[in-house]
Amino acid sequence: MKNIHTFHIPVLGLAFSIDTPIKVARFGISSVISIVEDKLIELMRKHYYPIAGKTYFPISTEETDYRAKRITDYLNLVNEIVELQLVKLKMEQFVEGSEIVKYFEMLANDHELKRKYVDMCHMEDGYTKLKTQDYLRTQIRAGSIDVNIMTKVDKDQYDLNGNIIEDGSDAVSALRGYAHCNLRNSSIVFSAGMNPRVYNYLLQWKEFDIDENGTFNKKIVIKVSDFRSALIQGKYLAKKGLWVSEYRIESGLNCGGHAFATDGYLLGPILEEFKRQKEELIRTIFEIYNEVLKVKYKKSFKYPPNVSFSVQGGIGTYEEQQFLLHYYQMDSIGWGTPFLLVPEATTVDDVTLNLLSNAKKEDICLSNNSPLGIRFHYLKGTTSEMEKNNRIHKKSPGSPCIEKHLAFNTEFTKEPICVASKKYQKLKLAQLNSFQLSESDFLMQVDEVLAKECLCVGLSNSAAINYNIPFIKNLPSVTICPGPNIVNFSKVVNLETMVSHIYGRLNIISNNERPNMFLAEINLYIDFIREQFNKDLVSGQLTKRKKYYDTFFANLLNGIEYYINLAKEQLVFSKEFTEGLKEAHKRLEILCLGV
Repeated sequence: MKNIHTFHIPVLGLAFSIDTPIKVARFGISSVISIVEDKLIELMRKHYYPIAGKTYFPISTEETDYRAKRITDYLNLVNEIVELQLVKLKMEQFVEGSEIVKYFEMLANDHELKRKYVDMCHMEDGYTKLKTQDYLRTQIRAGSIDVNIMTKVDKDQYDLNGNIIEDGSDAVSALRGYAHCNLRNSSIVFSAGMNPRVYNYLLQWKEFDIDENGTFNKKIVIKVSDFRSALIQGKYLAKKGLWVSEYRIESGLNCGGHAFATDGYLLGPILEEFKRQKEELIRTIFEIYNEVLKVKYKKSFKYPPNVSFSVQGGIGTYEEQQFLLHYYQMDSIGWGTPFLLVPEATTVDDVTLNLLSNAKKEDICLSNNSPLGIRFHYLKGTTSEMEKNNRIHKKSPGSPCIEKHLAFNTEFTKEPICVASKKYQKLKLAQLNSFQLSESDFLMQVDEVLAKECLCVGLSNSAAINYNIPFIKNLPSVTICPGPNIVNFSKVVNLETMVSHIYGRLNIISNNERPNMFLAEINLYIDFIREQFNKDLVSGQLTKRKKYYDTFFANLLNGIEYYINLAKEQLVFSKEFTEGLKEAHKRLEILCLGV
């Protein structure tokens, strides 16, 4: 079914979108829940069961497969709450202030239901007006309740005898929890690349199989950074009889959370490749998929199942959304970071909300703080950063590693530990002290060790604070990972205001000098490669990595040239955009001369 809205709310950290469907799904808005942190999910079960008028029974860690059970039960609870909300909404009268009016008022002005609603509001004949209202009620439906699994977060779990629990790893058990839940017309979004163990486990669940109508109860969505990744992962799954229903394209750097930088490939050229080759992508994958169906299920289809293409990362204006929808033929646009300033949609504590609304460019950095070793967008000045710096000041760096979802390092220990933990940082700092390093090298490596921060707890605590249910005793600090786009929004707004901004009815951009999203991404890549360049220059690695830099610079220069030509063809781009491209080209050429 086609979505009611042309935007969706992507996954936002752990806590920040953990209950977003409960807040927005009844208005037709689709959103994504992270299901990686089962302790947080148990906390949300405890919070929402009484609100739903039901008795809460804890799912203990002593129970077999407790992680999957928690996830299944919470998703069922969210689904039940949303369904009841929808029933109530449909029964309301079309009067000012009602949720049914809010539902239709928030639709895009050119949506057929919005036009029908506006016509109804001006009808004078009472009978016709009531009949039209009855029709509008039949067209109301909830937004999709989707879930996210970051495939890299897939630590093995062990039984009491130290044996690996079969199908018990973090991502696999989360997938099992989702497969068991009663959500329909829902999707599981896989991010952070391909994990064969997780993808192969999909085969155990008929919930992801196609039905006789060519549709799915539960759909597979993969987040990708380029066309090649989409083709590789799509083919891999098709060979197993699994269909990817959506390719969710994300900017490598102009995004929130973990940033998977490309080798200088920019979003515009990437989207151009999808636009040019998506029919070939679908045809190629469908041929593979159909052959598997013939063998495995003794059936095949004449036409491929539906495939959607969406994009997210740094979008901030109605004009940008429209260009992505129409020129690049995208089906939906992800608006993540701006929704952190919408308490009606996301769960952010007051202290962090204040930091976000006052954030300036210098407050957002592409940090090395993630224990995964992947660059991580980070808001400075959070309570988590203060807590981390206080431990360093007391000469007791590192976090108590309680959740252990990111415990992958075996540099010093047989059992994997997290590089943000006290144990690892103590061992690593002792090792660095034993090396004969220059002062600059020593300080640089120490900074990299101390930068690592506990994300399991930091990204969960916002919900714990908002709902006054402690997550981890004596560890109340919050980490948040907005995209650089947050500096262009400075007001805490309600849901209707944000949606009106997305659809061009209002403009809440606070930064009058905000560059076009494509130009912002170019400058992020230039800053990124300059940082890498300076680091390799200091360490003496520049010559060894010349091929990497040549490729990166060539791709970036080609991308800028693409935008220059695009601006000549498309009148939507401003003079400032063209001038910004020329300035970026000059900056990049200066860097190129140093290689």
